[in-house]
Amino acid sequence: MNTFRDDEEARRTFWKTRMDEAFAFMVEIERYPLAECGEALASLPEAAAKAGVRVLFSELPHVKGLPRLFYLRQGLIDGFIGAAAEMNRLGWVLKVEDGYRSRFMQKHNALRPEVFPLVLARTRWELGGSEPSIDLLRRRLAALIAMNPRVGTHCIGSAIDISVLSLDGTTEIDRGAGYLELSELTPMDSPFVSAKAKANREKITALMASHGFSTYAFEFWHYNAGDAYSEFLSGRGKPARYGPVDFDPGSGSMTPIADATTPLNSEAEIAAMIDDALRPNQTSGG
Repeated sequence: MNTFRDDEEARRTFWKTRMDEAFAFMVEIERYPLAECGEALASLPEAAAKAGVRVLFSELPHVKGLPRLFYLRQGLIDGFIGAAAEMNRLGWVLKVEDGYRSRFMQKHNALRPEVFPLVLARTRWELGGSEPSIDLLRRRLAALIAMNPRVGTHCIGSAIDISVLSLDGTTEIDRGAGYLELSELTPMDSPFVSAKAKANREKITALMASHGFSTYAFEFWHYNAGDAYSEFLSGRGKPARYGPVDFDPGSGSMTPIADATTPLNSEAEIAAMIDDALRPNQTSGG
């Protein structure tokens, strides 16, 4: 028996440590220099069809029933197609779970009924059942779902969330959990996944890196390029060439976001969500 694997306290400590590290990373990213290059966003389904590469795209609606926006900056398309083609040669198919997000989508992504209560529950678990402060919950949400556009690579058009399946699309490649896992299994280096899942994570990450994509170390499904995440991690000291933008897929127009560090969710909204999430427990216990 692996004592570490089965020790709940070790799981709790790992979760807390990685989430604290993720929040510190976000603080660094928010102040990292940015020089938006104005490069357009391009459709991933169109690029894959043109290249004749097999790629799958999530058919699930986004927040509030909105369609998912499978776009990346134009300069990342060759890398995306190269990664997808290499996966095909390995007998895999890349599935894009999410791409560009508008500010509205990013805001409500944190408030989704399948996300917010889960992060709240994990934070209460971290505290041994106690109710977290709004500040702690905001930091945990920020570690997993960017809370302002400046640190939100999906709002930049530089990130994709992916799953990897067998080439026929019937079997998911084991990475220890599926998208959108929010637990101690979520960080890329989680010691609580099997050796096979760990090897698959490393192989997929190396493949994506060979086509120019960095990984967000705290989510095993997230890959990005050309933004503050990538430049900060590279250590080159160059300003990020991609920043947060408002994008209209109908017209293709794109405008840099001026107030990019303004929080997408206020403390009052988070407090109300905590109250709503806890109310059933309060009612049943009264």
